[in-house]
Amino acid sequence: MRILMSLCLVLFLFSACTNQPDLTGLDLEGFKMDRSGCNGTREKQIDWLKTHKMTWKGVSSNDLEDILGKPDIQQLADRNQEYYVYFLEKGPHCEAIKNPSKARTMAFRFSAMGLTTEITFQQGLP
Repeated sequence: MRILMSLCLVLFLFSACTNQPDLTGLDLEGFKMDRSGCNGTREKQIDWLKTHKMTWKGVSSNDLEDILGKPDIQQLADRNQEYYVYFLEKGPHCEAIKNPSKARTMAFRFSAMGLTTEITFQQGLP
């Protein structure tokens, strides 16, 4: 019984660890300060973000918010999944966040466990 409990504890501790991305070359402060991509700082980082998109796999939603700042839009999906959407360029959303916009975005999809499972780039919302 003790062995089983010890094994469960070890599995729990390993599952609690999340991926910490290598962010060398990304201007984190600039990204955070450029809310909704309206100042142009995020747009300059699109190439880096696309090249390193797999770096974000397995990152928790809490860690992502600490790293990139609060998402511009947060969406709930089926089966307790969630999306964080960050605008990467200026658009109509800069006037009012509820304005429809076809500006480039980066979306992070999280599993029910809160870990990043998919990162996409598109025009407008996913």
